[in-house]
Amino acid sequence: MSEEARLREDICRLAKSMFDRGLTCGASGNISARLSDGTLLMTPTGSSMGFLDPARISHLDEHNQLLSGDKPTKEIPLHTAFYDTRTGTGAVVHLHSTHSVALSMLPETDPDDVLPPLTPYSIMRLGKVKLLPFFLPGDPGMGDAVRGLAGKRSAVLLANHGPVVAGKDLWAATYAMEELEETAKLALLTHGRQPRGLTPDMINQVVSKFGCGS
Repeated sequence: MSEEARLREDICRLAKSMFDRGLTCGASGNISARLSDGTLLMTPTGSSMGFLDPARISHLDEHNQLLSGDKPTKEIPLHTAFYDTRTGTGAVVHLHSTHSVALSMLPETDPDDVLPPLTPYSIMRLGKVKLLPFFLPGDPGMGDAVRGLAGKRSAVLLANHGPVVAGKDLWAATYAMEELEETAKLALLTHGRQPRGLTPDMINQVVSKFGCGS
């Protein structure tokens, strides 16, 4: 199986897994992945992540022009901002996952670091997650906001919209996205209960051992 064929299959398989577990619904969410030749595979606009067809995945050239497949998601600027600013990005996942969106709406959520340090895994897989302001769906300003971070964050949370995560490959981006949503869920479940999170020393140990934190 060619690299492209394998990646098409993986996009559909992982998208369905996330859809089936309720991490996204309807025709919301989108995924992109970069091939070794620099071109991108991207989920089509208006498509459900639970019912993707590998043959209809959008294939874009290095100038984001459609080579084959259906018309791509309107969130192209959001995805390409990560590829252009974070060296080594191989995939980007964007969902409208419930708990992450809910966390984005709480007034006490720290806009510079939306996830409280409840487990080591969110630190290992995500580092600090930046809360970005509200944008209309498809607004190129989302991409501009990500570019403004100069590659310093692998994940952002769009206010009242949903999380976006970049990873070295499709699997890493998906695992990090799932960790973000689960940590947001933990944050909401323990909200107002004064949970015992990780101390600064514990966080430093995680960062030191696993070389993470951004």
